[in-house]
Amino acid sequence: MKAVILVGGYGSRLRPLTSDVPKQMLQVVGLTMLERVLDQLARFGVDEAVLSLGYLPEVFTSAYPTGEARGIRLSYAVEDEPLDTGGAIRFAAESAKLDETFIVVNGDVLNEIDISKVVAFHHKRRALATISLIPVDDPSAYGVVTTDHRGRVTDFIEKPPRDQAPTNTVNAGSYVLEPEALATFGCGERFSIERQVFPDLASRGALYAVASSSYWIDAGTPETLLRAAMDILVGNRSNVAIPGHRRRGSLLIEGEKSLMEGRCDSVSYLGAGSVVRQGSLLRHAVIETNVVVDEDVTLVNSLVLPGAVIGRHAVIEGSIIGAGAVVPEHAVVLGGSVVARNAELLPGCRVESERVPS
Repeated sequence: MKAVILVGGYGSRLRPLTSDVPKQMLQVVGLTMLERVLDQLARFGVDEAVLSLGYLPEVFTSAYPTGEARGIRLSYAVEDEPLDTGGAIRFAAESAKLDETFIVVNGDVLNEIDISKVVAFHHKRRALATISLIPVDDPSAYGVVTTDHRGRVTDFIEKPPRDQAPTNTVNAGSYVLEPEALATFGCGERFSIERQVFPDLASRGALYAVASSSYWIDAGTPETLLRAAMDILVGNRSNVAIPGHRRRGSLLIEGEKSLMEGRCDSVSYLGAGSVVRQGSLLRHAVIETNVVVDEDVTLVNSLVLPGAVIGRHAVIEGSIIGAGAVVPEHAVVLGGSVVARNAELLPGCRVESERVPS
């Protein structure tokens, strides 16, 4: 089975973490977001994927120079200019010469939806396109979908006001498509699959949907990225890899060169090559690769990305520290703050509910 993975966006909701790296290449407990998407696809028989690229494509191509990741063969479709979701899918499918049923997923959505069931339903109904649906508390940020008793989509409303949404079942960002579903739009044209293709197919009775109650999260904001990492850490997800770790009490340690001298009183993760010095406390902390945590640091419900340095007596709670960032001694970072890649804070500073640029 073949898939198109949409990874071309600018990641504006995750700025400043994504100022110079695509969001799908951010690490989430030892693997990039993209690798976690690939793992999920591989579970259900996908063996080849084309990455639909736009923003910083060289980051992807240099990360996977052999054209393979997590057991899936990769190819690349690089847009010269943004083509929106529909245009990107059409361009990627044409580039990879996809001439039969294929899967499309968003590269910033982590889920446990059984896409093989969606494929089977799609073929049973002889649909041109089939959407995975998921219930959410606030449907206003998504494409809201209503269906009849056979699963045929009766209405597709992109991002309606919350009080006007006819249902809370929304587009989960996973599709099964026939090449003909996009045939009315030219390759290289800019068009939206949510605002143009799906409503058109629904009006012709050719769009179906399958609802799921499986785990699902759009990890495209700091809040949801942190939640996705915590969900993996505390075991809210099934069949999810945490690379090569060994357990020491409540700490998951990756790599023989990682060093833990502090203490951990709630499940936490220490990536390969990372060091936590004496007197430091980890509580639901995710520390990615090659991080240095100095003495007497408190890290609670936070994500520290690769290569960051945390100085003595710093306190980090409920926040994300970007790759290569420096949080110096006695600094305090709280309340959902995001510190950019390679940013350097001032000693003793207090950052609360802020996004700190580099």
